[in-house]
Amino acid sequence: MAKVLVPLAEGCEEIEAVTIIDLLRRAGIEVTTAGLRPGIVKASRGVQLVPDLTLDVALQDDYDMVVLPGGMPGAAHLKEDARILDLLKKMATAGKYTAAICAAPMVLAEAGVLNGKQATSYPGFLDGLPGVSVSGAPVVQDGKVLTSRGPGTAMDFALALVETLAGADKRQQVEAALVRP
Repeated sequence: MAKVLVPLAEGCEEIEAVTIIDLLRRAGIEVTTAGLRPGIVKASRGVQLVPDLTLDVALQDDYDMVVLPGGMPGAAHLKEDARILDLLKKMATAGKYTAAICAAPMVLAEAGVLNGKQATSYPGFLDGLPGVSVSGAPVVQDGKVLTSRGPGTAMDFALALVETLAGADKRQQVEAALVRP
């Protein structure tokens, strides 16, 4: 079974965080949520999220994928955290998956993960970055890097993550149970 780490920073976008965690878990994927610091994480709209672990404890394990929820100032907090940047670099070097939505693809860019890649983000967060081909698509996968636009694309993004880690059949199974139009 695939193992995924979802770091949670103060000010993250709750729709994105919860949708990613929920759909991956529906697919039977092991998801660990980790707060950048101990305690409850207050998301961008005031929803309180309780991480499974602190990031320091979570980093003692290995993961197949790291997924960064966006939202501001959550994505900025991720970008300012050296532990997150180091983890993303290690994941990319090891040929493992990195993923980010909304403003968080800027964190992938800061870690050098988007160099020579096509990616998408919330409008404006990747504009003008050298080495990144910016797309307006809702979800973009370029090799082992997946990116998405924002809260409105969170479900499509999470389903793409399911398909990447567990296959098209599992994605269809999860999506059918959601009764999407």
